[in-house]
Amino acid sequence: MSLVNSNDQTLIGLGTAAIGRPLYINIRYKSNELFDLNQFKKRGIKILDRAFDMGVRYFDTAPGYGMAEDLLEKWIKSKSNAQLEVATKWGYIYTANFDSKARQHEIKDHSLNNLDTQWTTSKKLLPHLSTYQIHSATLDTGVMSDDRVLEYMFELKKSHGLLLGITTTGANQIDVLEKAAEIQNDSIPLFDVFQVTFNVLERSLLNSLITLVDQGRRVVVKEALANGRILPNENFQHYQDLYNLLSVVATKYDVGVDAVAIRYCMDRISPFVVLSGASTIEQLESNLQARTFKLSDEELSLLDEHGVSPHHYWEERKKLPWN
Repeated sequence: MSLVNSNDQTLIGLGTAAIGRPLYINIRYKSNELFDLNQFKKRGIKILDRAFDMGVRYFDTAPGYGMAEDLLEKWIKSKSNAQLEVATKWGYIYTANFDSKARQHEIKDHSLNNLDTQWTTSKKLLPHLSTYQIHSATLDTGVMSDDRVLEYMFELKKSHGLLLGITTTGANQIDVLEKAAEIQNDSIPLFDVFQVTFNVLERSLLNSLITLVDQGRRVVVKEALANGRILPNENFQHYQDLYNLLSVVATKYDVGVDAVAIRYCMDRISPFVVLSGASTIEQLESNLQARTFKLSDEELSLLDEHGVSPHHYWEERKKLPWN
């Protein structure tokens, strides 16, 4: 089957949280398999290799993703491919140390000191590193009002030709996005990239994202599967009408429901990248089927009807376990 991406500007990239640490916020079924760090690393490399073989060239990572950044840095050097592009972030410190029983998995730290510390490691991704982002930027931490932090990032932008960005999470994504879009340095917008949560359920940013795309700024979509809630699940029966619709559309195009959900993001806002968060090769291959079709205007409109309020979306997400 031919891929439509030859004429489609949206890329599918790979987010590496799931291959960098064994636990994440989602509704995956729990495994009784004992965790083996070496085997986990090998599986991660196999997923990276398969992604590369299937044409993925954009990879998103962070120090907060356990070993992901280090794994990617070593792997990418073995490829010697100038088309490979990496985005990383600063702001979260991974604390679980691969312990499934850890009470705390990560700590947010938007201080200048942490920026300096994490950049020291992240810069090893150069020259493939194209994008440096504030991880889960919020108004509460004051990071976007900290002149020292912003100046430090601007110097990195000038010195290394980096694109600067933010990633957003939470019910006030719009407020954070608007604040970041207004920040300038020498009358030039400081941030070029906006990585956001957007999917069939969480559509609150729709108009803002379309505006950013029209301005020529990069929009990167994460959590296109709503941490697994878009996949049919007996624990979320209030989404049954959505599940039925997704199943009908998936059958029509002979793909999985996950591919339809990813394609929705691609066709609704035409972002620069939609990230797959695959933790297995099978999930990755299924996600990438989103490149084989386009949704009709009618299908997009029908899916639009299943959006929920940001408050509902994020309150529900808070209840999801680490597994």
